[in-house]
Amino acid sequence: MNTHRGEGRVRVGLLQTRCDANPAANLDRSLGLAEEAVRQGAQILCTAELHGSHYFCQTEDHRHFALAEPVPGPTTAAWQEWAARRGVVVVASLFEERAPGLYHNTAVAIDADGTLLGRYRKMHIPDDPAYYEKFYFAPGDLGFRVWNTRFGRIGILICWDQWYPEAARLTAMQGAHILFYPTAIGWHPAEQADPGPRQLDAWEIIQRSHAIANGCFVAAVNRVGFEPSPPGDGLQFWGRSFVAGPMGEILARAGQTQEQALVAELDLAQVSATRQQWPFWRDRRVDAYGGIAARWADAPGPA
Repeated sequence: MNTHRGEGRVRVGLLQTRCDANPAANLDRSLGLAEEAVRQGAQILCTAELHGSHYFCQTEDHRHFALAEPVPGPTTAAWQEWAARRGVVVVASLFEERAPGLYHNTAVAIDADGTLLGRYRKMHIPDDPAYYEKFYFAPGDLGFRVWNTRFGRIGILICWDQWYPEAARLTAMQGAHILFYPTAIGWHPAEQADPGPRQLDAWEIIQRSHAIANGCFVAAVNRVGFEPSPPGDGLQFWGRSFVAGPMGEILARAGQTQEQALVAELDLAQVSATRQQWPFWRDRRVDAYGGIAARWADAPGPA
């Protein structure tokens, strides 16, 4: 099996958890699901976004900066020890303190021997009602990254990144066979009935489209449960973690309310086969895409 070249089979596990205000309990909860995923044969695991805490970005509160930690730090050390003991690759999302007053929404890549391969810092930072992330996080400055692991070449993107085709494209262009998206997304209670179902559909469709356009696997892992955050109304996280194949097909999908270790087997040879059958990479007009780096295609002046 040569997973660096995109050959062979690998089992990925998505740790769909609920989170509360107790970081130690949240980590234990994810580690417990990780053990369950390993019992199902998982070789690469991914946590939900910011899995060590409640989703504190619902409000702007300086007290929440106390949740941040350095990388490497306690959370990475716990996952490194676990990865080495179980021989499993781990993608773990956390609140990174880079320096006093400088913080990132970060995910680390840990190889199956416990080596910390590197980190990805979330590039697209939202600022919406109950998602006040710009208050907490500086935009990522490491670019889009991939890593060779024991079980495959993986790329990491985080939550709001999942709405941007450019992020998926630039990561896939570096040879990622699997795009992992640690996520924390849900409904405002008043919107769950409408437009809630359409929001959920859009979230899944856009990520399945990344799998199709790039001929790779996509794995999105969300949290579940209602998280209150006075004085706001709280958020109902919708779960539905899933794995999609290179043609956008759903290979596995978790439920909407329950914690779950979702495991799916991927045939990495499908990446090359799909790209040969649907030669999107061959037919890209790279000579014509310069304008994609502009903020907007402003109308030209008179000729």
